[in-house]
Amino acid sequence: MIQGIIIKALSGFYDVLADDQIYTCKGRGLFRKKKVTPLVGDYVEVEPQSDSTGTIVSIEDRRNALIRPPIANIDQAIIVSSVVEPDFNPLLLDRFLVLIEYKDIEPLIVLTKEDLTTEQQLEQLNDYANIYRGIGYQVLIVSKIMDDLDEKIYPHLANKLSVIAGQSGVGKSTLLNKLDDDLDIETANISKSLGRGKHTTRHVELYEIGNGYVADTPGFSSLDFNEIELEDLRFCFREFLEYQDMCKFRGCLHINEPKCAVKEAVQNEEIASFRYEHYENFYEEIKQRKPRY
Repeated sequence: MIQGIIIKALSGFYDVLADDQIYTCKGRGLFRKKKVTPLVGDYVEVEPQSDSTGTIVSIEDRRNALIRPPIANIDQAIIVSSVVEPDFNPLLLDRFLVLIEYKDIEPLIVLTKEDLTTEQQLEQLNDYANIYRGIGYQVLIVSKIMDDLDEKIYPHLANKLSVIAGQSGVGKSTLLNKLDDDLDIETANISKSLGRGKHTTRHVELYEIGNGYVADTPGFSSLDFNEIELEDLRFCFREFLEYQDMCKFRGCLHINEPKCAVKEAVQNEEIASFRYEHYENFYEEIKQRKPRY
């Protein structure tokens, strides 16, 4: 038996990197009976064969996992958001952040296409960037050609499994190609009618980049909060945490309760009003969700 990590999953076959060699594996039939699906990022035990094939016989417990894209044991999510083409969308960025915070994954926000902005757009972008930095997020701003990634992003990749997430057309595949010239991942132009790119990624695969693993992640253009309960949402907004113990009611949800320290912080401009509005939107969305049985 050897131990390794699944770096690619496609049509029921799994590429496992173990001892500097890639084994093309199938999962044990037992997994199907237990309804367990191996995921990219899983640490597994493999029974190898002499022809570089093998069988996955066990899967280590996961630290976390995403459903879309199906990937496990993520340390960091690089959220790519363009300034223009498509326009910067803080509501969508906050949807990503909520899901990522819920999964206990560290976000890195990368804002692209800075060079295509007007002076007014750039000023607004810097205002947003400073708000997110003030909350405690790392924010990087790069140009469309991404010629400064070496110094800006490489230091964040070492010894981590990172996913790249973001709306279609913001430059995720371009970023990966810039990080590693050998990847040659297909990219697509922005659809003028829809204002967004077409998905060009067909499966999940890990790439060794910057002494870490990076995954390109299809299926991230829409996000829902099906796993998040109402009482969990408040913990996904970092800036709320320092105020929640000052609320009058323990377990305050920061919506209708009197003497809520979070709402007071919004009124005092200590918490950005747009972030609180997004919290209210997401709260209502989860509240309206059909019950699951």
